[in-house]
Formats: sequence, C-alpha cells, structure tokens
Amino acid sequence: MRLIKVDPRALKENPDRLRQTKSTPQADALLLATIKAVGIVQPPVITSEAGGGNAYIINAGHRRVKQAIAAGLDEIDVIVDEAANDNGAMRSMVENIAFEPLNPVDQWRAIERLVALGWTEEAIGVALALPVRQIRKLRLLANVLPAMLDHMAKGDMPNEQQLRTIAAASLDEQKEVWKKHKPSKADPQVSWWSVAQGLQKTRMHARHASFGDDLAHAYGIQWVEDLFAPADEDSRYTTDVEAFLGAQHEWIANNLPKKGVITETTNWGEVKLPPKAERVHGKPTKSDCTALYLDREGRVQTVHYRMPEANKKGKAAQGSDSAPDDVGVVSKPRPDVTRKGVEMIGDYRTDALREALGRAPIEDDTLMALLILAFAGQNVSVTTGSVGFHNGHSRLAKHAAVLLDSDGKLAIDMDTLRVAARAMLIDVFSCRENATNSGIVARIVGATIGADEFLPNMGTEDFLSCLSRPALEASCKDTPVLPRQRAKDTRDALAEHFKDGRFVHAAALFAPDPTKLSEWLTSSTTVSDDAEEVDEETAGIADDTARDDAEAFREAAE
Repeated sequence: MRLIKVDPRALKENPDRLRQTKSTPQADALLLATIKAVGIVQPPVITSEAGGGNAYIINAGHRRVKQAIAAGLDEIDVIVDEAANDNGAMRSMVENIAFEPLNPVDQWRAIERLVALGWTEEAIGVALALPVRQIRKLRLLANVLPAMLDHMAKGDMPNEQQLRTIAAASLDEQKEVWKKHKPSKADPQVSWWSVAQGLQKTRMHARHASFGDDLAHAYGIQWVEDLFAPADEDSRYTTDVEAFLGAQHEWIANNLPKKGVITETTNWGEVKLPPKAERVHGKPTKSDCTALYLDREGRVQTVHYRMPEANKKGKAAQGSDSAPDDVGVVSKPRPDVTRKGVEMIGDYRTDALREALGRAPIEDDTLMALLILAFAGQNVSVTTGSVGFHNGHSRLAKHAAVLLDSDGKLAIDMDTLRVAARAMLIDVFSCRENATNSGIVARIVGATIGADEFLPNMGTEDFLSCLSRPALEASCKDTPVLPRQRAKDTRDALAEHFKDGRFVHAAALFAPDPTKLSEWLTSSTTVSDDAEEVDEETAGIADDTARDDAEAFREAAE
C-alpha cells in the first residue's frame, strides 16, 4: 500500500462499486465546498486495473474523485492498494457500512453481487456478522422486480409484511401488478398495500400438515421457506391449496378411527355434526363417535359426539360399550370435483348450451317447450301487475321487438320466430355457479338438445387439477394412461393423452340427477305462498278461477 498523486480524470470507476443509489444534490454540494476549502481529507483508495491494464480503478471514494474534478483539481492524493479477488466488493461493502448505513436496496443488491462473484452465503454471514438465514432473506429481496427496487431506493419503502408478500411472488406476477400500480407524475407515491393485495396468495403451512413426505410427494407439494418468519419455527408453506387439502383428506381417510366420520364446516368455521348429535366436551367414552374435519387453515381437527340413541336407557348408557355403531349422516369425505371445478363445469355447460341452442336441430314444438322452460329458470323474473315485482333485464326485449311491425302487431314468419326463440333461449339459460344459474331446467334443456356434444375438451391441466385423486385415477379408465404414484404425474399424463383428443368428465354431463329431478318436479307442482294468508272462502274462489283459466286456455289451444 502506497500514497501517490494522480490526475483524478485518469481514474476509472469500479463497475462493482457498492453504492448504486445516487447521492442527493445537497450532499454533493457540501462535499464540493469542503474540497474547495480544505482539499480531500481522506485520500480515495485505488487498485491497478486487472488483466494487465495501465489504468487505476477507484475502489473507495467515487464521490470524492467526482467532486475533485468538479473543483478543478489537477492532482489528488490517492492510496494504491492490492486488488482483491472479488474486485474489492466485500471490502467496499464493509467499509461503506462502517462509514454510513447503506440504502437497504443497495445492501440487498451488494449481497447478491457477492454471491455472483463466488462468495458463499455462509462466508458472507461470517464477514458481516449476520445469520445465514438473514443473508438468504436479503438475497430474496434483491431479486424483486428491478423497477420496484429502483423506486424503493428513492425512499418509498413498503412495510415488512408487504415486502414479504412481494418477494414471495414470481417476477411475472410482479410485472403484471406493477403495470397497474406503478407511480406516475400525477401520483409519485406507490400504494404498496394495493401491490401486496394483488400478489397475495393463500398459504398452507407445513406445520399444519398431518400427512408426511410420502403424500406430499404424491400430490406434488413443494415447500417454500418463509424467510420473514421467526427462525425458531417451521415456516415452510405452499400456495397449492388444492394439493394440500387433498393430501390432508387422504390422510384423514387413511387414519379414520372405528367410529369416525369426515365432516365439513359452516361458513363461520364451525364443525357440522350429524342431525341430533350431541357434542361431547369432556372425556369421550368408547361408545362416542369421532368427527374429523379441516379448519380454515387446513389443519385436521377432532371433535367427539354421541347420537341420541346412546341416552335411551338413561345416564348409565352413556359410558356403555354396547351402544349402537350409528355415527349419524354426514357429508361426503371429499367431493370428486372441487368448488373451482364445479364453477368451470358451469361455464363449460353454459357455453355448450348456448352453442347447441344456436346450431343444433330443434323441432318447433320442442322449441316452444324450451321457451316455456326458460322462464321457469331461477335466474329469470317477470314484472306482473298483481305484485309489481321487477328484477328482469331490458336486453331481452330486443328479441321480442323483431316479431312486431311499426304498428305493434305481430308480423313474423316461422324463420324469424325460430331465430328469435333461439336468441331468447341463449340469453336466458345459464349453468354458471353464480346468480345467473337457471338451475335444473337448464340441465334438462341441455340433455334434450344434445348439448353434451358441444362441451369442450376438459382433459387440460387447469381442469384436471380440480379433481380429487380417486376421481383423477378413475378418469384413466378406457385410456392407456396408468395411475402414477404422484397425483401430479397422473394429471400430466392425462393432459398429454387428451392434448389432441377430447375428454368430458361425467360430472359435467347435462343429464340431471334423478333424485334432484324428482324433488324439483314435486316442489314445482305444489303451490304454496307463505307470504299471504287467505281464508278458506278466498282460497276456494282462487282455485275455481285457476280451473276456469286452465279450461279456457285448453279450449283456445284446441
């Protein structure tokens, strides 16, 4: 190490310098005034250029050199040091930290740059007196979208919870959210809450999993460590909620006790027990039943209950081992198709139904029957003079308008009637899992006109991921695909097999369930009105009027 005088203009900047964030104009002006008044108090540190070059590289003191040039100095004192293997990156980082705290973004990027230069995380931790877990956390932050990091470096920093969410997302997801929420000249501040909300995903934690590594491997679950969580707890998690819940359900099914059942929870997170079941809050007896369910965080929970039959012979029977094995009627352990899958089926059915209504051959009498069915849909409402209830859609009027002339009289031919009827049916019928659902009548219509033929290929990764493992393996029937050890591998094989073919899951077919159809027919033929109370005389008059109207309609039809 030696002290020499050099022309500051002859020095080259170090491409691996630590401080990337620009200093403020006020700080530069103060340094310039100091150099003009007393010169450079502490000489910058330089090293010889690598690769046999004759130039010198600034190792420390970039701002001092820059302001010396601005002050018009021809020569300055510098210290020549030996070049380091990492181009002085670690020495520069330690030196800068000692002088002044680094901008957090510069610190994150500096650690990532050290790793790129061959430093291990353990070595960086020893040099900076930081735990290896903290080094990994800072590296994770260094790989946030560069545009976000540049904005954070200006001082607009999210809180730790928001950073946690942002850093856990992929770069593609960060790019999409940043497009919507990046700052503008009119609003230079970033709503980091909105950015974090756009990247928020449900996490299922490994510490809540009852299943082991075998089921985790079978369902293709890959754990990710949450580096922001306390180091003394298992912070692994996955965002593959369906796979996690599927593995939990399979573990419950494999470990169900003798008098155990799998049940569900209410919207408030309370367990659903069989009707008339009495929950046991104390120590259960051998005759009591066990209900296993998943709470809102995906954990396996257990409650005990007893059925009323256990109390028929008095209190003594409560602890009796001779109680019947009745565990009550509860819901299915796990549906073959998840809620998301049911919603996808609803979309598929609606699109297929509309295409069939527009293209499939339909006889005129069938078309009239379908039109009647359309207005029996649960998503259709009509304004009537008697009750004045209105919740319809004005857009439906356009289909009726084509049937009228300028004087308001019907002026149609059969072709116009057919087109208008099809258009009306297309707008009315829906199988979507929302407020537009027409209910079972849409299923009846789809089965009548052969809408199953218009359903798309459901052998895709997106839909197959909604199937439970047994349903997925059942889908391999009549195909050369054999169930794999991992559900993910089975799903990938089925998706590849049906890539150029067509697969329709049985749950998506239009034919309604016979039991539900019978219930609908029974409820639709029973007239009840709890909102109005009428005496027997009024009820008799209403019945007579209804019979007279029906007779009149029948005569008109004849």
